[in-house]
Amino acid sequence: MNVFDKIKGNLVVSCQALPEEPLHSSYIMGRMAYAAMLGGASGIRANSVEDIKEIKKTVDLPIIGIIKRDYEGCDVFITPTLEEIDLLCQEGVDIIAIDGTSRIRPDGKTISEVFPIIREKYPNQLFMADCSTYEEGIQAHQLGFDCIGTTLSGYTDYTKGKHLPDLDMMERLVKDISVPIIAEGGIWSPEQLKAAFDKGIHSAVVGSAITRPMEITKKFIEAIR
Repeated sequence: MNVFDKIKGNLVVSCQALPEEPLHSSYIMGRMAYAAMLGGASGIRANSVEDIKEIKKTVDLPIIGIIKRDYEGCDVFITPTLEEIDLLCQEGVDIIAIDGTSRIRPDGKTISEVFPIIREKYPNQLFMADCSTYEEGIQAHQLGFDCIGTTLSGYTDYTKGKHLPDLDMMERLVKDISVPIIAEGGIWSPEQLKAAFDKGIHSAVVGSAITRPMEITKKFIEAIR
């Protein structure tokens, strides 16, 4: 069974904590991923080689790997350069997710200039494009990405304020693209997750609503203020 069959119609749980967050720890992310697996998740999305190594100790599920890295003067931070891709390939993850937006990358190039080079170097690696618009999803498909995520809708300057989850983007991509569409971004409830699957998506990634207690707490506090 290939990796896309394994996650089809099911949930991938994103287990990430940034350095400034209380749960930032490879050990804790490993336990988070293990809990997600016991809860029925079909895959894990994880950030950094350290976290991925730890998760693999107890979790035998497909992994969508990323490396978040900030480069001065650049908005692209999800697996932004070939250096991060090399590290993830060496570690061995099922799918590597990279920024698939039209924004300029740290090397001054666009995804349409960079991805053919990446694909030539790693012809057998599966790649996911984290996009913010329908048009970026179409472009990513034309470039040869293996799956398309709605991950960055609402998180780029030109999509700020978009109502999330972006069900319209999901529906349009499902209709017009043959590769798996993975819903990600702004899914905070089981009802929203069901609404995403009703659009015909292949799989969905949920992170903050499951694995980030600080953000979950803020949501509850907002509701009573």
